[in-house]
Amino acid sequence: MRLFLRLLFRNRLAGFGAVVLSVIVVLALVTPLLPLHPPNATDTANRFLRPLSEGHLLGTDHLGRDLLSRLLWGTRLSLAVGFAAAMIAAVIGATIGIVAGYAGGRTDNVTMRGVDMLMAFPYILLALAIVAALGPGLMNALIAVAVVNIPFFARNIRGVTVGLAHREFVDAARLSGMGHTRILLTEVLPNVVPVIVIAMSTTVGWMILETAGLSFLGLGSQPPQADLGSMLGEARGALITAPHTSIVPGVMILLIVMSINLLGDGVRDALDPRLRSGALARPMAATLVDRREPPPATPDDKSLLRIDGLRTEFRMGRRTAVAVGGVDLALAPGECVGLIGESGCGKSVAALSVMGLVASPPGVIAGGAVRLDGEDLVGAPYRRLRALRGNRVAYIFQDPLSTLHPLYTVGDQLAEAIRVHHPVSRGEAHARAVKLLEDVRIPNPASRAGAFPHELSGGMRQRVGIAMALANDPDIIIADEPTTALDVTVQAQVLKLLADLGRSRGLAILFITHDFGVVAQLCDRVAVMYAGRIVEEGPTAAVLTAPAHPYTARLIACVPELGGGRRRLEAIPGLPPAADDLPDGCAFAPRCAKVRPDCREGDVALEGTARKVRCLYPEPAERAAE
Repeated sequence: MRLFLRLLFRNRLAGFGAVVLSVIVVLALVTPLLPLHPPNATDTANRFLRPLSEGHLLGTDHLGRDLLSRLLWGTRLSLAVGFAAAMIAAVIGATIGIVAGYAGGRTDNVTMRGVDMLMAFPYILLALAIVAALGPGLMNALIAVAVVNIPFFARNIRGVTVGLAHREFVDAARLSGMGHTRILLTEVLPNVVPVIVIAMSTTVGWMILETAGLSFLGLGSQPPQADLGSMLGEARGALITAPHTSIVPGVMILLIVMSINLLGDGVRDALDPRLRSGALARPMAATLVDRREPPPATPDDKSLLRIDGLRTEFRMGRRTAVAVGGVDLALAPGECVGLIGESGCGKSVAALSVMGLVASPPGVIAGGAVRLDGEDLVGAPYRRLRALRGNRVAYIFQDPLSTLHPLYTVGDQLAEAIRVHHPVSRGEAHARAVKLLEDVRIPNPASRAGAFPHELSGGMRQRVGIAMALANDPDIIIADEPTTALDVTVQAQVLKLLADLGRSRGLAILFITHDFGVVAQLCDRVAVMYAGRIVEEGPTAAVLTAPAHPYTARLIACVPELGGGRRRLEAIPGLPPAADDLPDGCAFAPRCAKVRPDCREGDVALEGTARKVRCLYPEPAERAAE
């Protein structure tokens, strides 16, 4: 509950709505206890008293009744009717939607066609018809408002249920012998409840407004009973001479509907766990930069890409997760550098930080520099970053099915990538796209250019991703685990393709992977990353044959060997540290067998020249080579 409230109040408008609605609800609840005038007591001698009159804080109406008393009693009634209508509509509509979405087939068709018939009528006319059939009265108005909103809930919940009905956990429940009723109650309903709550929170205000509208027309609350709509209806004849009789209930309706709508938006976001990471917020065009210290001095070397002291954080309220905690890495022209480490160690975040692609919020580049040919890209104008993205620096992502647009052919997407950076005609761009597909060895490239991503195999989609990265002859390719989801044969083909392209085009490649076999096959140098920092770096052969950092040694020991007889499967004890709670000293100390007291004190520097290691007690060369 505390987490929910914290997420809710991160949205200031939602917090404001919650406060306003809470005040209104509390006033409505304590209305019977307040020393108010009787709401229906008339006093024609004191008709249309102005606000702040003696004994009548908000004045009186055309019959001399106290407006404050009628306002609070009317608010109490309007809130009760609105919430009751929302509850009825939600229960009936959600039941219809869940049953139709789960059953499918004829049940779904018949049920939803009936719902469609209800939705075909204008809801206000349908509500008026229902009240006309049942007769005027507040209860009948409640029924009418609930009925016209049932299709809204049924449609929304049915759509969610259809997506859940054939999920793996539902199929597993069927295979375990559960009946349909139990599956609906224990498997489907818990996943639908947040959607129901969100739909209710965003429609209660509208239902209160609909009820007030029916009362305004004389079809809801009947005299002398007051709700906000009937108060407005009674005051319309004195709108010019005594406007306060209309303004008082009108302002209350405005506050209630506005606060409920604002709160509904906040509830919708707070119930979505993605809000905790800021994923629901619209990301900025480039990662936010908040460097509290000046960037390191430009080194005098010939590196094409140089990362110096890069620090990237995720700031989530009071929590700060350090994803990249000071990375130093250089990439020379024509060189392939492997970046390796466990999941969550910061490899992808470091790579995305190069071009400012970490989503903000919550991502922030808090320090360091990223230099391309000596130019610092951290904090560079968006126009400059946009000119470099996909042009001089290109990315190959892990899952091409999620990065390729599903509604455009691969040829059109390749042509678009070219035309973004080069003023060429559509025909020329398409011809270059076909040539790119040929370069990445896709058979029959002319016809494949007209295929959609889902029509290609995983290996072909990955080759299309490589072709898109090569579209503008980049100097650097950042490949983020591009072979993880591929089978061994296709993986070998993609790796050979990257190696051939790197040699023929002189590309510098930063290759992110978990696989030491890939590193050994493709990379000239390797950098091992742990807890957001480089812990070891050096020539690939030297690091793989004689790892100096205990973490590197344990990672290599975990790689299974084929054909070498029986061997115990190694594993690194413990878990990597949380990014928002990094330990003092060496981050690997809690999992290291060689840890000593001074390993937990102070920062451990990355030392060395050709071979660099961040360890006070590195592995002896002769022992590591064993």
